[in-house]
Amino acid sequence: MRRHPLFRSIWVLANLLLVASALYLLYALCWEYSTRQYLKGFSDAVVPANAPPEEKVQAILDWMKSGPVRHDGLVIGVMPLRDPEETLNYRSLLRVCGSATNAFVNLGFSSGLEVRRLLLLNAQGSTSHVDAQVLLDGRWIVVDPTFRIILRGSDGAFLTRQQLENPLVFQFATAGLANYQPYYSFAQTAHLHLARFKFVGPVFGRIWTTLFPGWDASPFMTLLVERTSFAACALAAVLFVLFLILRSVLGWYAAAQLGIQRVRLTDRLRRSAAAFLKQPS
Repeated sequence: MRRHPLFRSIWVLANLLLVASALYLLYALCWEYSTRQYLKGFSDAVVPANAPPEEKVQAILDWMKSGPVRHDGLVIGVMPLRDPEETLNYRSLLRVCGSATNAFVNLGFSSGLEVRRLLLLNAQGSTSHVDAQVLLDGRWIVVDPTFRIILRGSDGAFLTRQQLENPLVFQFATAGLANYQPYYSFAQTAHLHLARFKFVGPVFGRIWTTLFPGWDASPFMTLLVERTSFAACALAAVLFVLFLILRSVLGWYAAAQLGIQRVRLTDRLRRSAAAFLKQPS
């Protein structure tokens, strides 16, 4: 190894990165576990455990509408909009469509609901409003956490995104909502707003959609963008696997190309144990 100083430096760096990623993964797992426990406590207090999905959705909306007194909070721009511990406790955040949906999504997941977010886009492709979708009886019905309502049609039935694309259905469903803007249209929607990442986002979206159709509509992707601790876990896991693969490749290269035979950690531990347990002659 000493005859190859460059490889030795790369090897040491790879090991340091692997250890750092392992520590980060451990930290992220603890963070996600504590967040799940926190949300579980909230959902147990707000949502009836044995209620059908429809009642669970309404229970969350009722809590958001007239729950216990919450903090006014600081300026919205300085508070994280994807931190459940913030969005569930600050009244100012629950008035913003993005963070209100974040609160609903996180409580929905903790209550056993299948939930995903839905972005309403304007003509320029920017997000004008954020709703949520809940899977009920095989249909993804639309819930508006900001206005604390499940959108219904003239017959009282829950509405899907496809139904709300009809202007007449949309007008009836939102007619009684004060301050509901007419440009909150369902004509153009998305689940992830990749267009904000210039050039890279749209290209990545097209490639990934070709390989995995409907990937952006999965509840997993919604949880990934709506819970920072879960995103940290996913990132930490990816980094750990990448650095583990890098270390394995470097080990193979050292043995196959440089003739360096590594003494594996398991071999070292076995030899150390044998030397420790060996009885003196």
